[in-house]
Amino acid sequence: MEKVTVLGAGSWGTALAMVLANNDHDCLLWSHRDEQAAEINTKHTNKKYLPDTTLPANLKATSDFQKAIQYSNVIVIAVPTKAIREVCQNMLPFLDEKKLFVHVSKGIEPDSLKRISEMIEEELSSTVTEAIVVLSGPSHAEEVVLKHPTTITVASENMNAAEKIQDLFMNKYFRVYTNDDVIGVEIGAALKNVIALAAGIVDGLGYGDNAKAALITRGLAEISRLGISLGAKAHTFFGLTGMGDLIVTCTSVHSRNWRAGNMLGKGATLETVLEEMGMVVEGVRTTKAAYQLASKQQVDMPITEALYSVLFEQVNPKEAVDILMHRTKKHELEDYKTF
Repeated sequence: MEKVTVLGAGSWGTALAMVLANNDHDCLLWSHRDEQAAEINTKHTNKKYLPDTTLPANLKATSDFQKAIQYSNVIVIAVPTKAIREVCQNMLPFLDEKKLFVHVSKGIEPDSLKRISEMIEEELSSTVTEAIVVLSGPSHAEEVVLKHPTTITVASENMNAAEKIQDLFMNKYFRVYTNDDVIGVEIGAALKNVIALAAGIVDGLGYGDNAKAALITRGLAEISRLGISLGAKAHTFFGLTGMGDLIVTCTSVHSRNWRAGNMLGKGATLETVLEEMGMVVEGVRTTKAAYQLASKQQVDMPITEALYSVLFEQVNPKEAVDILMHRTKKHELEDYKTF
């Protein structure tokens, strides 16, 4: 049995804490809200994020940040991308020894264009960081809590650390693979949300399966091109954190990015969508970062550019699709010559 802290009591943080508790680990789940921590401890529920789920009795919660940080030497960071730096900065006064950090967020920081592991490295010195591990893959919290078969990947430059996290999480319904391609795993995880927003728009416009199949396929080509330009391994994008996560996020009603895109395709404004969703839609922020990163790397990403125009330049979704369809003709496999 290991002590593990999970920071962030949203749907995914709670689902991962459940996996750890089901594996008989001593897991402490941190919430920034006193009432949410109390609900988890007394009622064994988290109604806001997982309304039909009963949490394990051995899963404990706290709203005491210092207690959460000092509770264990393994800290799982399950907060939105925009909160990563703040959470890391808040940790520093309570870190008096090296800890193993696992992040499960999916995004890229606009303007700095940093991946999440890079953000953590910048905020936490090497004197308090044993290793940084990325946990990612096709995994809806709503299905994990039902113990439906799920497969994910843990990636790190430190394979001993990756294997330790693999052992902590793996069980009969939650299968964990290891990977040493941190760049590829993080880029795939972040950019699939961009393509999922676009897939939702396609569905909202009523364009059907042909259009969505094309979007997913060409979206994978875009993600791969950008990742490879940054030093990722090509085959990572055909694994769980590339193709796998892309498929599940573009096709499931559990995907908040797909749902947001669907509302946009049906005519809602971005402001209305974000207000009605009530949860972070990572793909919106990541679209801006991906657009900036594509420009910096001089990588052609037409779907990302079209989505950016819809989100931030008020281009009509149907018009954006028309522009994509009328692009200059090209060879299908031209994008894969560098693979």
